[in-house]
Amino acid sequence: MISWPNLVSQLFNGLALGALLALISSGLTIIYGTLGVLNLAHGAMFMIGGYAGFVAYQYTESFILAVIAGSLFVMLLGVAMERVIIRHFYHRPHEDQLLVTFGLGICFVEIIRLIFSSQSQLVPPPAIFQGITNLGFMFYPTYRLAVVGIVAIALGALFIILYRTRLGMIVRAGIEDSVMVDSLGINVYRVFMVVFGIGAMAAGFAGIVNAPVVSLTPGIGDDILVQTFVVVVIGGVGSFPGAILGGLIAGEIISVTSMFNPGYAYVMLFAAMTLVLVVRPHGLLGVQGRE
Repeated sequence: MISWPNLVSQLFNGLALGALLALISSGLTIIYGTLGVLNLAHGAMFMIGGYAGFVAYQYTESFILAVIAGSLFVMLLGVAMERVIIRHFYHRPHEDQLLVTFGLGICFVEIIRLIFSSQSQLVPPPAIFQGITNLGFMFYPTYRLAVVGIVAIALGALFIILYRTRLGMIVRAGIEDSVMVDSLGINVYRVFMVVFGIGAMAAGFAGIVNAPVVSLTPGIGDDILVQTFVVVVIGGVGSFPGAILGGLIAGEIISVTSMFNPGYAYVMLFAAMTLVLVVRPHGLLGVQGRE
């Protein structure tokens, strides 16, 4: 029997999941939109962010420091990836990009499994967000509510970077026409490095923020990667607002469907993606751009 409190609770769960997917997808969509690279290691970045934050928490017992450390570590890892490997694949076929990033993702997962084993690891939420909150019509975990606010702040920061700074202007211009940006005398490859680092940092930040909700395992990035690509397709490749809209839609679809039958959550998610592709091939807020 589906009750009203259960439905509202699932809608809140969908909002928290959707906000998280929006953040991860925003990093993936600006990487592909600007660099033209299909990064299948993005899920591994999410997972590594969680583990890097876990290690920082073990040493500092501060959730804030864990979030900062996890985010910065993944950003530096992303910059190193771009400088050492990814930069050599900008003008290679998409198949090569898929293979190399897929291989990197597998390597990262196995390295984490070697260091931490396959046992799940726990990161407790900060003391201020522990327990449950009385919303008047139901009780709901306080940290899940906090996740929505934390992710909203992070997305706001990304919005400011993309739409209120010179770097953001270059990134958005690069999404439309990277050749034109290069012809204007801008070191487009340095911009690519920064963009890849920011995109990876978004995934790493989401990984440690999500750690108190779902325990850490080496394979935690696999499911999130599939969901993230669906979000990007629904919202529109290269569209930051599209990533937010697509994330919220995907989160609600997964959460509400799971209330009736968890086995059909992915079925409904892919059905929604198929419907969007039929009606709007470039996504809900996407435009025809990089092919």
